[in-house]
Amino acid sequence: MTGTATAIARPRPLGCTFGRAARELGLRRSELELGVHLGRIRTVPDEGGGGSRVPRAEIERLRDRAESLRESVRSVGTTESAALMNIPAARFTRIAKLGLVTPVHWYPNRYRAVVWLYLADELRRFAAEEDNARLLTGRTPGELRDRLRAGADRRARNWRGRHCGFLLRAAAGPWERAGAVAAFLDPGEIDGVLADPHERAHVKSLRPPPPVHGAAGTPAALLAEKLMTADEPDEIDWFRDDLARAVAEARAARPAPRPAGRPHPVGIERGQPRGLRGWLRHLHRTTGL
Repeated sequence: MTGTATAIARPRPLGCTFGRAARELGLRRSELELGVHLGRIRTVPDEGGGGSRVPRAEIERLRDRAESLRESVRSVGTTESAALMNIPAARFTRIAKLGLVTPVHWYPNRYRAVVWLYLADELRRFAAEEDNARLLTGRTPGELRDRLRAGADRRARNWRGRHCGFLLRAAAGPWERAGAVAAFLDPGEIDGVLADPHERAHVKSLRPPPPVHGAAGTPAALLAEKLMTADEPDEIDWFRDDLARAVAEARAARPAPRPAGRPHPVGIERGQPRGLRGWLRHLHRTTGL
């Protein structure tokens, strides 16, 4: 052996961070994340620090089609959505409230109102469908008008369903999938589904946070929490049933982690009273004293 120390080279990362990949593809980070959610950008696990990276080969694959990629992840608000579909903004809002188009994202404006965003590509396809022509011009069909008069607004619910799909796609394993479903339920509803306290605690620890939120307790955080939580009875039942199935699958794969049991004192059997009285009973039973 020589006296010189041999440096151990660190393995090179498998890919780029989301920020670096977004810059190379000319995307905003939020657009790149949306592309990942939609399955249009492939990622690999970041073994160095958790999370994901975009492989260099994937960036090279997408570089020649960066313009079409940017267009496929472009999201627009109500005014631009209506312009893309060549209809008034008020009509587009009615279409969105009826759940005929699904938001892909949202953010709170300075007045703390929710601004819904939609995929421009999906809106163009919707407007091009011949079956949808009657919704874009003329009088709204009577059944749909009745639903609107009754207060129908499926935007938040449809967004929750879509976002749940995003979270399930990103989940690393069966317990993480259960946590993704639980993210849309009030903690009390989770307690009602899961009787085992260790499973409840594990699932709650794996619930992803809302995608838009501020510091805990701020209006933005409270709004995000409200939008993330199912609030209609049939929707709540759907998430409860899905959570029960997800936990059953996770349980079959591996049990939820449990704290290590405290060791029992030497010579005292499990289930015997502790302390001086328990020790005296044990001594009398084993020695006859």
